[in-house]
Amino acid sequence: MSKFDSKKIMPRYSFIAILMTLVAVMVIGKSLYIMTAKRDYWMKVADRVKRDSVKVTPQRGNILSCDGQLLASSLPEFKIYMDFNALHQAKNDSLWDAKIDSICLCLHHIFPEETAAQFKAHLAEGKKKNSKHWPIWNKRIDYNTYSEVRTLPVFRLAKYKSGFHEEEFNARTRPYSTLAGRTIGDMYGAKDMARCGLELSYDSILRGTVGRVHRRKVLNKFLDIVDTPAIDGADIVTTIDVNMQDLAERSVIDQLKKINGNVGVAIVMEVKTGDIKAIVNMEKCSDGEYREIKNHAVTDLMEPGSVFKTASVMTALEDGVCDTSFTIPTGNGIWHVYGRDLKDSHWRTGGFGTISLGKAMEVSSNIGIAYMADKFYHNDPEKFVRGIYRTGINNKNIRIPISGHAKPHIRMPQRYPNGQWKDWSKTALLWMSFGYETQIPPIYTLVFYNAIANNGQMMQPRFVKEVRKDGQTLATYPPEVVKGSEHIASDKTIKIIQDLLRRVVVNGTGKKAYTPKFWVCGKTGTAMIAHNGSYRGVANHLLTFAGWFGQKDKPYYSCIVCIQKTGLPAYGWMSGEVFKTIAEGIMAKYVKYDVRDARDRASILVPDVKSGNILAADYVLSHLGIGTNVNWSGSYANGNPIWGKAIRSKSSVSLKREKTYGKKYIPDVMGMGARDAVFMMESRGVKVRLTGRGKVVKQSPEPGSLIKKHGICQLTLE
Repeated sequence: MSKFDSKKIMPRYSFIAILMTLVAVMVIGKSLYIMTAKRDYWMKVADRVKRDSVKVTPQRGNILSCDGQLLASSLPEFKIYMDFNALHQAKNDSLWDAKIDSICLCLHHIFPEETAAQFKAHLAEGKKKNSKHWPIWNKRIDYNTYSEVRTLPVFRLAKYKSGFHEEEFNARTRPYSTLAGRTIGDMYGAKDMARCGLELSYDSILRGTVGRVHRRKVLNKFLDIVDTPAIDGADIVTTIDVNMQDLAERSVIDQLKKINGNVGVAIVMEVKTGDIKAIVNMEKCSDGEYREIKNHAVTDLMEPGSVFKTASVMTALEDGVCDTSFTIPTGNGIWHVYGRDLKDSHWRTGGFGTISLGKAMEVSSNIGIAYMADKFYHNDPEKFVRGIYRTGINNKNIRIPISGHAKPHIRMPQRYPNGQWKDWSKTALLWMSFGYETQIPPIYTLVFYNAIANNGQMMQPRFVKEVRKDGQTLATYPPEVVKGSEHIASDKTIKIIQDLLRRVVVNGTGKKAYTPKFWVCGKTGTAMIAHNGSYRGVANHLLTFAGWFGQKDKPYYSCIVCIQKTGLPAYGWMSGEVFKTIAEGIMAKYVKYDVRDARDRASILVPDVKSGNILAADYVLSHLGIGTNVNWSGSYANGNPIWGKAIRSKSSVSLKREKTYGKKYIPDVMGMGARDAVFMMESRGVKVRLTGRGKVVKQSPEPGSLIKKHGICQLTLE
């Protein structure tokens, strides 16, 4: 007999089937109701829990110096907010009320500009409004500050429990602060947009590609679903040398303070490549300090003054109208010509008399250059200007990758149909020949002088060498010759101009830039700066020195220094002093010679050798062919420093090794140079203060003294 009792079982199954059918009908009915009558409501809800096409900002690329040091980089900054709606949904309102006093007190310690009471009132207002994006602090904060805020009560909970959230921004920072600030450029922080300099010029490379995600809320938490990934920006490697830039800035600022200058510009360019190694733009601010406000080196359009005479003489030599022996009657320094008085700098002392064109360049005679221009180009000034154009000083193919840079303005004489000159006086040619009637930014003048140093080949000024990303080179920008200025003059003319500019430094107005240590050539320039189209009132002057330095037949760097100054005295040699300081610093620190080149077989002099690392001294002396008596052994290439003293005799130098004090005691650095002395001290944790130059003649504390924590040693050098 079957155990299945249909009379008992079937009613149960029927009941369950009917119940499930009713539930199914209700679910379908509810679905239809939601899809029709409540459709608009739920579509609004869906919009609140999803976010489509959210922008993902890429990481901005770095700007690097020529040797890979960071000049500009991106670091995260944050704005912090509170979502009180999420806090309420997580049922943490009571926790918030219990911790609000502690939170506000901690916020006050982190942001002392606001009191705890002000924070409490501000947050209470946001909670009352049930805001989902209430700012806790209105300004951006760095990562360290953000991390500190993140540890506060409630804020340390997960976002969907605490409501604490943030917006992240790419903040641009410069490790070397304002160094080359206007050239590197700046950003509009609030908009993450490039503002000026290389930041703006190479913005498309540095910025990268914006990505897109859409966000959906799942289990009360937003999930990012990537549609298009963000591509971080690439790095650009500039030609700027941090050390040369620092040297140039300090040299310019020191001179500006000394002569009370208003603006100081200096540019250093590598002769063979056109690489811009340093570019300085210092301007006096209302508080008396000097800062980079504007890129004067590429934007200033002013009459260059006597540095333009080089182009005028080059034009005459190339046209073959005269040579440097052409005699000029400068008289007593005043030339009354076409109704105007043209004066030389020495007119008060009787002038230069009759001199040659070459001598006129040496002493920077305005009359000398103007007389030459008037004699050979008076009836055909267009020929003179065409010759100036031929020098390439205003070549339109010169590219400056700095937004807002100015182009030279050297006007070509024009005639009306009746043959009369249009806005061209009889004296225009004369004044143009020595640097007026023209407007040239300093960087164009430097490119011209660099071409002379480079034997007539004009190089494009190069600011960026290559583009890198993730350690790989994406693009390179090799040195490039300016199109149309492959050779600005004949070899003969270039050699003559090079000789003239050397004579200017040795015998003429550029003596302040002269040094016997290496080869320097250049030209001074002094020009009055017009104010509102007039030269009346208190005189403003542009003081310039442009030239190059290095070996006689191998120039390394060209450089231009421009100083704007109000009142007298004002001379071009003031900029020449800055040029010399920069040149000596670069040649001493950054130009490496083979030590064997210093050997002179005709000399029997034994050099004075400082105490210190006698292993290095032995290496140099042996290559110079000078005998060394040593009581030790070691190889300079592989050995650690050997400390001792040097004793000079008539034909040799004795290098005696001496025992040094232990790491706990002040070492004996008497007789050492600054570098070795500082190394000995700082390797033991002692800070050093230096006074003077040469050898250490006095030290305090005395050798053998016990080193104190945070100790300072005063060294006097002579």
